[in-house]
Amino acid sequence: MARRPQLTGRAAILAVVVCAIAMSLAYPVREFLAQRRQIAQLEQQQAKALTDLRSLEEERKRLEDPEYIKREAREKLHFCEPGAHCYGVLDDGTKTSASAGQRKAAVSPWYISLWQSVESADRGQGKKIGG
Repeated sequence: MARRPQLTGRAAILAVVVCAIAMSLAYPVREFLAQRRQIAQLEQQQAKALTDLRSLEEERKRLEDPEYIKREAREKLHFCEPGAHCYGVLDDGTKTSASAGQRKAAVSPWYISLWQSVESADRGQGKKIGG
């Protein structure tokens, strides 16, 4: 029997056609996948925008309530209704507020520090910074 060649002309043409089809489909498939990725990103952005919208709607509803506005004015701005007796506590006696007050008293205002540094530089007694 005669031995057949392994690669015939028909097989070579079939391989070329299969490669051409694969090459022609590669770009549309890549674009399809890129579009699917973009759609997923846009859906995530839309979901985030909807949650932001809901929270803003809730805040708008709260701000339309006059009782909420009064409560916020009393708590954050320390407003007092006409005719009401309001008191403000300046020092609650905790150590944190006392130490903060001591630190404030120890630090002089910036303009005094600036003027003192100018005077000490004029006398030649300035501190050298950075070695």
